[in-house]
Amino acid sequence: MQKISPCLWFDGKAEQAAHFYVGIFKNASILETTLYPEVAPMPAGTVMTVRFVLDGMEYLALNGGPEFRFSPAISFVVYCDTQPELDAMWEKLSVGGATQQCGWLTDQFGVCWQIVPRILPSLMRGDDAAATQRVMAALLQMCKLDIAALEQAYRHA
Repeated sequence: MQKISPCLWFDGKAEQAAHFYVGIFKNASILETTLYPEVAPMPAGTVMTVRFVLDGMEYLALNGGPEFRFSPAISFVVYCDTQPELDAMWEKLSVGGATQQCGWLTDQFGVCWQIVPRILPSLMRGDDAAATQRVMAALLQMCKLDIAALEQAYRHA
């Protein structure tokens, strides 16, 4: 078990969410499911937590109830090496959710994701301020990010 692990609070859909994510990411699996005991805030025998791994990182999904909701204040960044990989992640994670500007989306469970090309940070930093500004202008026009268009914006005035 890793030392620090995100815990995602769901309202009764922790198991569904964990299986959804495991079906999308590589090197993913469900590690453990625990059930609420008799003396608990939720019905005994219902899923309390699901421990799962996505691409080598462990997560905990908790069925905590309706008290808390996800927000874009915390999101998961998925770095993609190719456009087909980015397209696939975008399509799979956005099913039943909502897409947003600049590579952001909210999945069907309300979890926020950023689906970005691995090259983006290098396009956004550097000595050429004009190139960085062109990349930012292109980025602001996109929902799902287009690697070739971002690279072209960086290279051309």
